[in-house]
Amino acid sequence: MARGRAPGFENQREQILREAARLFAHQGYPGTSMNAVAEACAVSKPTLYHYVRDKHELLVQICESHVQDLEALVQEVLAQDLAPEARLRALIARFVQAYGEAQNEHRVLTEDVKFLDEADRLRLTAIERRVVAAFADSVAAVRPELQAVKLHKPLTMLLFGMINWTFTWLKPDGELTYEAVAPMVADLFFGGLGAVQAEPGAQALQA
Repeated sequence: MARGRAPGFENQREQILREAARLFAHQGYPGTSMNAVAEACAVSKPTLYHYVRDKHELLVQICESHVQDLEALVQEVLAQDLAPEARLRALIARFVQAYGEAQNEHRVLTEDVKFLDEADRLRLTAIERRVVAAFADSVAAVRPELQAVKLHKPLTMLLFGMINWTFTWLKPDGELTYEAVAPMVADLFFGGLGAVQAEPGAQALQA
């Protein structure tokens, strides 16, 4: 009969993932050893291998946990059945906040995903595409005419361009908080969204 996991297994695993993400984010995946991870977690190396098979699996778990958390946020917002603009604003606010709380994990996802095996990258990419699709559908709900000319997805990627890299300049101990920045991102996006012309090439003709 298989032995069950000891109480506290998941808590210990989450701590290991947090510490490994911090090390990978600041030292890079290639520059971080399993010895360093074990030391940061105050566990022995054999104990560390009780939770992960190797460093590659550690990277996989960090990235997968992060994107799964983001998808869960999307589902939580969609479950509220908000009006189109309120839904998109809620998605923006939740994601800005999530990136602020998981800066290390997000940096690892953006910078170290290239070290994953193809099968792992494809699995993570599938989750990311579902997240992007949910945002794109929300953009289209606000401006349905943009979907007809296939502009809702490019606009979504522009929105993610604002959100994804906030962690590179917004410091946790700075004057601005993530809570304060989230509505700014939403206001900038909605201000620009209203100005986008649904007719292809209309912006270029008006320039």
